[in-house]
Amino acid sequence: MTPQQLSTLRPTRAGCAFILATAFASAALAQTAPAPPPNLAKQAIENRKAVFTLIGNNFKPIGEILRGNSTYESVEVGKYVTRVSFLTGFLVEAFPEVSKSGDTQARSEIWSNRADFDKRVKDFGDHASALSQVVAQGGGNSDAFKTAARAVAQDCKGCHDNYRSK
Repeated sequence: MTPQQLSTLRPTRAGCAFILATAFASAALAQTAPAPPPNLAKQAIENRKAVFTLIGNNFKPIGEILRGNSTYESVEVGKYVTRVSFLTGFLVEAFPEVSKSGDTQARSEIWSNRADFDKRVKDFGDHASALSQVVAQGGGNSDAFKTAARAVAQDCKGCHDNYRSK
């Protein structure tokens, strides 16, 4: 290269300032601690509490109908049972091993008797789906509706009795 070509390659003051600023910023970022990993147990517990709250809020009007405290409104009942049926799908993954302890009412028997617990969750989902089908077929406030709704209610009670601390 000729001396004239070399002179065009010399950094300008602005270029030097940019390089120094970038180096200082990189050094500062390198000293910043990485974000801590999420607390997976806490997250799992919060998720399952949210799912159970939604299931409870949507099944409560069905229970009121079963007790005779409310009338059967097909559109509303259809909405509630569809939601409950959908939400039961979240329960399959709602009890990971990491969430055995923490701010939870889940009893340790869930993990020590996992096969029974998983069967109960599956039955709950199946019964909620059957209830949804009865309602979708226009079952109304019939014996079929009451039988299907009571099966779902019994699933809730059975799991609470065996796997939930009071």
